[in-house]
Amino acid sequence: MRKGQYRFVAGFLLVPVALYLIFVIWPYIQTFGYSLTDWKGQSQTFDFVGLDNYKALFQDDIFTDAIWHNILFLVFIPVITILLALFFAFMLNVGGRSKAGGVRGVAGSGFYKIVFFFPQVLSLAILAVLFGAVYRSDTGGMLNGFLLKLGIVDADHPVEWLNEPDFVLWALIAVVVWHGVGFYLVLFSAAMQSVPRDIYEAALIDGAGRAQSFFRITLPLLWDTVQTAWVYLGIAAMDMFILVSTMTSGEFGGGPDHHSEVMATVMMRNFLYYGKSGYACAMGVVMLLLTLILSVVMLRATRRDRIEF
Repeated sequence: MRKGQYRFVAGFLLVPVALYLIFVIWPYIQTFGYSLTDWKGQSQTFDFVGLDNYKALFQDDIFTDAIWHNILFLVFIPVITILLALFFAFMLNVGGRSKAGGVRGVAGSGFYKIVFFFPQVLSLAILAVLFGAVYRSDTGGMLNGFLLKLGIVDADHPVEWLNEPDFVLWALIAVVVWHGVGFYLVLFSAAMQSVPRDIYEAALIDGAGRAQSFFRITLPLLWDTVQTAWVYLGIAAMDMFILVSTMTSGEFGGGPDHHSEVMATVMMRNFLYYGKSGYACAMGVVMLLLTLILSVVMLRATRRDRIEF
């Protein structure tokens, strides 16, 4: 690269890098600084307390339980969402068989893609209202009404989906999966379009069924896309603030009795409600570190040699 090109590239990157440092990196540095103090949020004076906030974090049963809830989301949300999206994308792109012996999507695949993608156009606020009606704790709720028609629940004792400790986390997982499958279906479908049909047709001639075509052809060739989806879903599972705070009971959500708490809801409650802003900043730093560790571990664990075709 010639000397003039260095100056051009440096000038081109100067403004974006400066904006990134000011609006992204500097707030992280400030948050870490406040986490070492007893800052109350409103006052401009605060004292340095060192690592006391971090020591208190791991003696806080509510926060440690929230970490385990995030881990539960982290395990089930990416796995269920990716498996369903891969299955539907495979069926809608190469799961059918043409009369000429080739491969194609199932009949009506274009319509199905629109139907599956529709939940993605809804905001999380609308999603919370929609599933609030689905999970209503009386027989007017869609899910309880359906179970009542089947005779599974009693009209006098409907299931309180968002107020039962054993059900609330799974109810939230179902919402996230329903919302996300359509987006990743489209993502995986776009990746499948780049796979030559000749590969599938050759496998079909050799007698491969749908399951063999999926595990021996589709999944290996889409592995980079699956890896990216896994990281994004993992980051979403480490957040969950909007759904938990709007769909569950309690100040900033987390009910019943903290059984649906996630790290973000505990942090916001301490920051805005209890005025323990320095303590909340320590929670934010822990969330950042866990998310970074998660991303690195996922990328390393799912890394494999690139397959070209």
